[in-house]
Amino acid sequence: MGRLVPAVTRALDILELFLDGDGTLSAPDIVRRLQLPRTTVHELVTTLAARSYIVPVPGQPGRYRLGVRPYQLGSRYAEQLDLAAEGQQVARSVADTCDETVHVAILEGTDVIYIAKVDSTHAVRMVSAVGRRLPAHCTSVGKMLLASLPEPELAARIPDDAELVAMTPDSITDPAVLHEALAGVRSRGIALETRESNPDVSCVAAPVRDRTGQVVAALSISVPMIRWSDERRAELERLVVKGAVELSERLGHRGAE
Repeated sequence: MGRLVPAVTRALDILELFLDGDGTLSAPDIVRRLQLPRTTVHELVTTLAARSYIVPVPGQPGRYRLGVRPYQLGSRYAEQLDLAAEGQQVARSVADTCDETVHVAILEGTDVIYIAKVDSTHAVRMVSAVGRRLPAHCTSVGKMLLASLPEPELAARIPDDAELVAMTPDSITDPAVLHEALAGVRSRGIALETRESNPDVSCVAAPVRDRTGQVVAALSISVPMIRWSDERRAELERLVVKGAVELSERLGHRGAE
């Protein structure tokens, strides 16, 4: 690996300062926060402005904000992201940690479609496949995705008179009960499903967000009931949230919602 170029490092340090606060900075702000010489900061700011990485703030002389160039680079980066590929990598990492089956799924209508999966190495594990479609209300990933919808959209997809299919005796089939359960998912930020899609399996799920903060997928960990307990559930909830946050960051998301 070659040596780092100090001028480039300093320029990037300046750009990253704009990620905090109100997104505007003056040259004295940069001098103070980075402890750089004023002349150096002036030259770097002038160069970044000339290349449209930063621009003057209208009506605020001496202050700058990010320009169009970082947006263009970020948009190109986002275009190259592949949710399924990124999800598979994160699912692998999570599965390596917990040795349980990990899924990433998206919502289509009132169903979920699994786009990534990594199996447990245990002899007893969940049988599923990438591309499989299941009723969203019967799964933890589906509950997470439904709970993330705006209320009008949720009501349109699952009206009060909707007929919800049962996959097991424990599946929710009453829309009112489902809406109550989804309210709990929203408040906790985690979805739980116990024997609702498979009589021998329980799952936990957390939301995956894109760079705009919108929930675009959910990541889940599925566990056979023979390995399920309150202690294991709590452990997996922490792990599924960590995995979902990592995948969100790979998709360009910053910060908590």
